[in-house]
Amino acid sequence: MRSVPSLLLISLLAAALPSPAHAALRAGTAIVDITPQEWPLAPRGSFFPRPTDSARDPLNVRCLVLDDGDTAIVLALVDSCMVHRDVLDPAKKQASEATGIPAENMLISATHTHSAPFANARHATPQELAYQKRLRAGIVEAIVQAAENRQPAKAGWSGYDLPDEVFNRRWFLKPGTIPTNPFGEDTDIVKMNPPRGSDVLINPAGPTDPEVSVLYVANAKGRALAVLANYSLHYVGNVGGQISADYFGEFSRLMPVRLARTAEGFVAMLSNGTSGNINNINFRNPRPRREPFEQIRIVASKTADAATRAIRQIDSPADDLTLAMRQREITLKHRVPTPEQIERAKKIVGMDADEEKKLPRLAKAYAERTLKLAEEPPTTKVLVQAVRIGDLAICTLPFEVFAEIGLELKEKSPAADTFVMSLANGGYGYLPTPEQHRFGGYETWLTTNKVQKDASVILVDNLVEMLGELFP
Repeated sequence: MRSVPSLLLISLLAAALPSPAHAALRAGTAIVDITPQEWPLAPRGSFFPRPTDSARDPLNVRCLVLDDGDTAIVLALVDSCMVHRDVLDPAKKQASEATGIPAENMLISATHTHSAPFANARHATPQELAYQKRLRAGIVEAIVQAAENRQPAKAGWSGYDLPDEVFNRRWFLKPGTIPTNPFGEDTDIVKMNPPRGSDVLINPAGPTDPEVSVLYVANAKGRALAVLANYSLHYVGNVGGQISADYFGEFSRLMPVRLARTAEGFVAMLSNGTSGNINNINFRNPRPRREPFEQIRIVASKTADAATRAIRQIDSPADDLTLAMRQREITLKHRVPTPEQIERAKKIVGMDADEEKKLPRLAKAYAERTLKLAEEPPTTKVLVQAVRIGDLAICTLPFEVFAEIGLELKEKSPAADTFVMSLANGGYGYLPTPEQHRFGGYETWLTTNKVQKDASVILVDNLVEMLGELFP
C-alpha cells in the first residue's frame, strides 16, 4: 500500500497537469427520402391549396451530427413548410433513445418550402396520415444514420453577401391605396406584396439580411463532408403545381458540383434564415415571367455560388472545436380575439357564397382562424436554442422571423459569427417586432401572428442570455 505522503504527492501532481483536451471533432451525415408515396396531397403554403398527385423533385431529411468527445449535437433540416412539435418531440425522443444524444441537443428545422404536404395531417385523410408517419420515421432514421456515420472531421465557417435575391415584401404605399383587411379594418399602413412596378410604392417597411452563412465540414482527408448554409429568403416558388423542395433542394443538388472534391456521404443543406418579411420579388423593377422551376434554378445557383465563395474564405478548418448547446422552453401568451371579433367571425362563417363576395378578401378564412384561436389555451410553450460550434453561434426560433430580429441577434451575439434559423423545433406563425405590429399588414394580423406582440423582445433577450452562457 502506498503511504499517505505518496498519495498526496500523486494528487498534487495530477492537479498541476492540464485537464484533458476535447477529443478530435467527429461528424456524421445522412440523407433520407421522405417524398410522399400515397396521393393526392395538398401543398401547405396556400390559403386554398390544390391537391396534386406528383412530386417535381424529392423531399428529404438531411442531417449532420457533430461530436467533440464530450458533446454531440444534431443539426437536421426537413423539406417541409413547417413541422410541429406533435411530430418533432416524439421523433427526437425516439432518436435519442437510439443514439444516446440528448433530445435537447437536437435542432430540427423546416426549410419552409411552400410546396410540401401538410406535416400535421390537417384533414386526417389516409394519404396525409401515411405521409406524417413517413415524415416522422424519416427524421428518426436520418438522425440515427448520421450518428452511426461519425468519423474524424474538421470544420470552419464564413459568409458571403448575396443581396440580389432578397427583397423586403412589406411596403408603405401612397395614402388610400391599401385595401381593407379581412377583419373589415382600414388600419394597416403597410402592405405585403404590393402591386409590382406600381406608382403607389413609397418604400419598404424594413431591412433585408443579404448574408449567405456557411458551416463547412471536411473529413480527415480534406474532402467536403457537409455544408450547412443559411439565407434569409422565404422561398422562391412556381413549381408548376407539384410537390417540391423548392430552391432549398436545388441548392443541395448543386453543391457537390460546386465543390468537386466531396466525400462519400456528402450532405449539403440550406436552412431558412430570418425571412418572415422577405421574398424573391423585386417590386420596383419586376423580373420577366419565368416558366415553372426556372427562377428556382437561378436563385439556387446564385446561392450555391455564394456558399462556395464563403467556403473559399475559410483559411483552415479545425478539428479541436468546442461544441455546446442550450435550449429553453419559453411560455408566451396567445393573442385573444375580442368579443366583437368573435361575433363577427361567427356571422361570416355562416354566410353563403353571395354574401361572402361582398366581404374583404380572405375574410372567411380569417373568421375560421379567429374562432379556432379563441379556443386555444391562454399560453403556449415554444423552444429556442443556441448552439456553439467553435466561435460560430447558431440561434433558432420556431416562427417565421422578421429579418430585423436576425440582424439584432447577429449584432448582440458574443460569437465571432452568428446565424439564425427560422421554423426550428415547431411552427407558431409569424414573429414581427413590436414596431412592425404598429404598421399592421398580413404578417401582423390576428391568427397570422398568434402570440403576444412583444414576443420577439422576450425571445431575443433569452437567446442573448443563452449565448452569453455559451461564450463566457
